[in-house]
Amino acid sequence: MSTPASALASPAPVSNPTRYPVLGAISFSHMLNDMMQSLMLAIYPLFKSGLNLNFAQIGLITLTYQITASILQPLVGLYTDRKPHPYSLPIGMGFTFVGLLLLSRADSFAHVLAAAACVGMGSSIFHPESSRVARMASGGKHGLAQSIFQVGGNAGSAIGPLLAAAIVIPHGQASIAWFSAAALLAMVVLGFVGHWSAHQMRPGKRKA
Repeated sequence: MSTPASALASPAPVSNPTRYPVLGAISFSHMLNDMMQSLMLAIYPLFKSGLNLNFAQIGLITLTYQITASILQPLVGLYTDRKPHPYSLPIGMGFTFVGLLLLSRADSFAHVLAAAACVGMGSSIFHPESSRVARMASGGKHGLAQSIFQVGGNAGSAIGPLLAAAIVIPHGQASIAWFSAAALLAMVVLGFVGHWSAHQMRPGKRKA
């Protein structure tokens, strides 16, 4: 008696479900990250007048920020592809936290450059690993996961300049330190996200 073909067929692999709470957490963190990044760019006029900077110096601040936030990012991604570090997410946000505190106290051009570098490094560390987490949590819905992740970043980029106008301009440079609370909140959220990501990377654990 022949065996039915359906009995010989291998069972279809079961894919992991889409982890919407994780996607929501990483999107929320992306919003906070990009809010703080755009905040720094929005307060250039404050530093120009307060520290008597010229346009060349403003350009150097931008260059420092872009080198650390953009050009460094692929190198971070290349390294974490080889050696994933789930807990680099809160560590990266820690750089942003330090950068904001430095910005709030910066009294010279050199201090502003150091602060810009810290904020930029935070962004470089955050984006590659957070994109990986979004993919891991996608459950195969990679386009949807990336879209949810990106919405958070776009929202943060829009909110940052508004908060700069509403808070930093009226209250002065020292009020930049208030935004470090957002970095601390993001570090807490990313700590939980990093723990989930580390669990997913354990040997024998099925990935999305």
